[in-house]
Amino acid sequence: MPQTRNVAVLVGSLRKDSFNRKMAHALAALAPEALKLEIVEIGQLPHYNQDDEANPTAAVTAFRQKVAGMDAVLFLTPEYNRSVPGVLKNAIDVGSRPYGKSVWSRKPAAVMSVSPGAIGGFGANHHLRQSLVFLDMPTMAQPEAYIGGASDMFDEAGAFRKPETKQFAEKFMAAFAQWIERHAAAG
Repeated sequence: MPQTRNVAVLVGSLRKDSFNRKMAHALAALAPEALKLEIVEIGQLPHYNQDDEANPTAAVTAFRQKVAGMDAVLFLTPEYNRSVPGVLKNAIDVGSRPYGKSVWSRKPAAVMSVSPGAIGGFGANHHLRQSLVFLDMPTMAQPEAYIGGASDMFDEAGAFRKPETKQFAEKFMAAFAQWIERHAAAG
């Protein structure tokens, strides 16, 4: 039986009824038993400012400690203006500094973009991947996850309306579990 892996889930939307937050909860519910997903909140983080590195706020310190203690990271993001929401980019910046002390380095990652639009957040997904390369996060390439049509994807209880969406989510999470194990063994 594989070791339990703790996965930080970063949701790039602060909206209470965010499709990405709904997806995070749905993925946690159907993840393989070896994965324990936990949403790590990012809305409380102050804007990154290098001048504050010597005296980080309690929110920054708690966030960095939480992510540092995780085995992997799952990013769920909407697309804002064909890119990553500012709140998610800020969390990435906060976790990557001070220089040389990034909490992201060598953590296996996966990206899923969820949007009501037809292209499923393609631009945000790929912009995020650019940053993850620099952060030295081995990021799962397949299956790609650009989830469109999110406005009618979930029922009132947060369950998937269509069985094929649930099947894809299960396939994605099984692949991510394998990805994490591959990189844990190499690390």
